[in-house]
Amino acid sequence: MMTEHYTHDTFLSPFTWRYGSQEMRSLWSLVHTRQTWRKLWVALAQAQAGVGLVTQAQVDDLRAHRNEIDIERAHELEAELKHDLMAEVHTYAEQCKVGGGIIHFGATSMDIEDNAEAMKLRDGLSLLIERLSGVLGVIAERIEVEAHRVCMAFTHLQPAEPTTVGYRLAFVAQDFLADYEALVRVRDGVKGKGFKGAVGTSASYDGLLKGSGVSPRQFEAQIMASLGLESFEVTHQTYPRRQDFEVLNALASVSMTAYKFAFDVRLLQSPPLGEWAEPFGTKQIGSSAMPFKRNPISAENIDSLARYVATLPRVAWDNAAHHLLERTLDDSGNRRAVLPEAFLATDEILMRTERLLKGLRIDDYGIKRNLAIYGVFSATERVMMEATRLGGNRQELHEVIREHSLSAWEAIRQGQENPLASLLAEDERITRYLARQEVLGLLDATGHIGDAPERALNIAKAIAEKLKGS
Repeated sequence: MMTEHYTHDTFLSPFTWRYGSQEMRSLWSLVHTRQTWRKLWVALAQAQAGVGLVTQAQVDDLRAHRNEIDIERAHELEAELKHDLMAEVHTYAEQCKVGGGIIHFGATSMDIEDNAEAMKLRDGLSLLIERLSGVLGVIAERIEVEAHRVCMAFTHLQPAEPTTVGYRLAFVAQDFLADYEALVRVRDGVKGKGFKGAVGTSASYDGLLKGSGVSPRQFEAQIMASLGLESFEVTHQTYPRRQDFEVLNALASVSMTAYKFAFDVRLLQSPPLGEWAEPFGTKQIGSSAMPFKRNPISAENIDSLARYVATLPRVAWDNAAHHLLERTLDDSGNRRAVLPEAFLATDEILMRTERLLKGLRIDDYGIKRNLAIYGVFSATERVMMEATRLGGNRQELHEVIREHSLSAWEAIRQGQENPLASLLAEDERITRYLARQEVLGLLDATGHIGDAPERALNIAKAIAEKLKGS
């Protein structure tokens, strides 16, 4: 017997142990795959017993041994047969003295493998939907807490106008909510190949069922109903590989949203901004060379894995586009890696994102510092508009503000406090229309946030309603 023992003395995929949950690893495991194949063989045999093709005793024998997976024996047989599914057929048959001879009766390999794959896609999507629900719940809570906390917004990585922390989070949450809806839609649309034989015409089943009064369509529908899975109306030897492309696109979209959030965390954790920071353990080491470092390793890991997931829809695109005539096998090898790794990477991304959101530190000192330095610039528009309303020349006021702004930027560049508010409040060209205290009041940027809190809270409410209804 061939013995397979894998240790860290040989290459192991990081998805074997480092990334993804045990639930997701189990779902894509070889044992679970073989158990699903056997579930399908039992369902096929049960339908055949219903039309008198096999006996109930044979079906019961298959059912009794369904979970007795023997990977070592199957691989020993595969070394001889060069066919993994037939190796499992033989392994299963050796265990079933009564029913072994009817396993896979009338089927082609993809009647089993593709239905099993569709079931794993569906169940994997359900697990990711659960993960994303957790992310949405946490981010909605953070939005409610931070909806009114004013901070600087940045465009082109330059200070712009004020926003709120909750509004910034709501932007990400809105995308995650769209991802959630897409995952549910894709999950609910997953279909199996059904039981249609070698090229999808149901010819083998048509021959088996002659005289039974049951059509191949009825026979297929009975099996698929017992599995809780719909089937495509038309297939070739496999289900349309477009389905894999759609699933991986949905996963890539989730990863894209997480990437944007994690990248923002990385930017805002940089000390010159210093507004956000991911959790950092008391014994956590940021750098082997620089003991003072607090690197955003969780956010960086999210971005690294998301970048990988983003590449995978292209492989699925090629598999679908190059699915020549009724079937080619050049998708088989890459699908063994692409599908499970896409799910495991997305699983890890969502788990890390939820932890990051739960532990995200919002630094009020850093936020207020940046507002004090940069907020006054954005508030100058309020001064210009009010002074113009009271009779000033808009173009002349614009030039006054521009002159003082340039002086203020130079002072900041030299490490001085921002002098812009005092410069404007003391300029006669402005104070002829507005009193000094009015100018200073208008230059308080914390009031220049429009309806950002209301809109942020609306997103939190929409998430709560969506999760409640799911």
